[in-house]
Amino acid sequence: MSEQEQKTPQNTNQIIAERRAKLATLRETGAAFPNDFRRNHLASDLHKKYGDQSNDTLEKDPISVEVAGRMILKRVMGKASFATIQDMSGHIQLYISNDITGESAHAAFKHFDLGDILGVHGTLFITKSGELTIRVKSLRLLTKSLRPLPEKFHGLTDQEQKYRQRYLDLISNEDTRKVFLTRSRIIQSIRTFFEERGYLEVETPMMHPIPGGAAARPFITHHNALNMDFYLRIAPELYLKRLVVSGMEKVFEINRSFRNEGISTRHNPEFTMLEFYEAYQDHIYLMNLTETLIRELAIKVLGTTEISYQGYKINLSNPFLRLSITQAIQKFHPEHTDAQLNDRAYLIKKLEALNISYKPEDGIGKLQLSLFDETTEHLLMDPTFIVDYPSDVSPLARRNDKNPGVTDRFELYITGREMANGFSELNDPEDQAARFQEQVRAKESGDKEAMHYDGDYIRALEHGLPPTAGEGIGIDRLIMLLTDSPSIRDVILFPHLRRED
Repeated sequence: MSEQEQKTPQNTNQIIAERRAKLATLRETGAAFPNDFRRNHLASDLHKKYGDQSNDTLEKDPISVEVAGRMILKRVMGKASFATIQDMSGHIQLYISNDITGESAHAAFKHFDLGDILGVHGTLFITKSGELTIRVKSLRLLTKSLRPLPEKFHGLTDQEQKYRQRYLDLISNEDTRKVFLTRSRIIQSIRTFFEERGYLEVETPMMHPIPGGAAARPFITHHNALNMDFYLRIAPELYLKRLVVSGMEKVFEINRSFRNEGISTRHNPEFTMLEFYEAYQDHIYLMNLTETLIRELAIKVLGTTEISYQGYKINLSNPFLRLSITQAIQKFHPEHTDAQLNDRAYLIKKLEALNISYKPEDGIGKLQLSLFDETTEHLLMDPTFIVDYPSDVSPLARRNDKNPGVTDRFELYITGREMANGFSELNDPEDQAARFQEQVRAKESGDKEAMHYDGDYIRALEHGLPPTAGEGIGIDRLIMLLTDSPSIRDVILFPHLRRED
């Protein structure tokens, strides 16, 4: 059975034993893991520059190249063999022969295994089938691979194995590599977007003495030297707003945040957030800026604003919808009247009928939100800003001047998922202190996601936070959208999983 065939644990163990024996022989020569080969060319660059040239041109004026990469294909013949190596940019074919490479080098090559990392020196030519190939003059084994690669053509078929052994997934699956290359381009494009608009990129602490900035359950750790507990960051919000107080009036951070919550296709306990704040702006400005950001990312990274997510077509060039919570509910469930959705008794009756949990002390705003979360959120496929969030679920947002029962806050939904949360910031220190106290009472009543009272943040507000607008965008979910990935684990290099048995 070849290595390309389906492997049983017994076969795999045999392959590993054979490879360890080869490594032992290499060690005897003193050249097991050399580090004196220098690569001067990448596969994709060679294809771009020389792939369309004729063989006559390449033979007339030989191009000397030095490449290195992992061998992923191997075809051994008598006096000549072919192989394909993969580097960070792509693939390129090798031609190894007795005549050019030498009999001893060719004989050694025949004992190399798929997964081995090779250093190659040679010249370019075009095969009869039209493939750019390196005619190998010298060949070196740089790293011996002791474990076999996944099945040749199918990569990793077990989804959990793909997440747990991402390095194998990246070696064997070109689609996976494309996702993470796209991820990198998206993040770089986000940085450029904000830098071009005069924002300053900053870094704030990942360990907080008081968790804050979001309603979420934190992870707790302990600092031995200080003999005190710290909380892994659930959001950088309160630190970023401290910076706006300081005079840094336009700031952004691409940060890691941590929330001790469930794991699903849209939740990972460790995730990447973009948060940005700008003084003398409001939530309307943020919504407009967010539309521009997402459109520009799509154009820059994908080349189009017309995208498809799991078969659903979305045109990001269309204006994003803007609906209140009740308007969104009525859009998909028109049987509810305005009067009913503002009647506490009706809302409770409806939630109970649908077996949706709520708390006896919940006000109308929270009850509306509970109904929205369970019946409507997942139906918001096209980009939609949900606005006018109740003040009792928005402890950091500014109250609306005309209706103090709601805040100048929005959440952006695309493909039924929350993508962003933004608002005009609450900069009244007394109002903020009172809302923190409400959160403390909620925590004392058993709400593990309620915020703590942050006295230093109140002190900062007392120095004066200018009128400010701020927003957080879940980068992982945004990347899911732009790469058509069904699970958040597909866009995180090393997602969290249960411990292996």
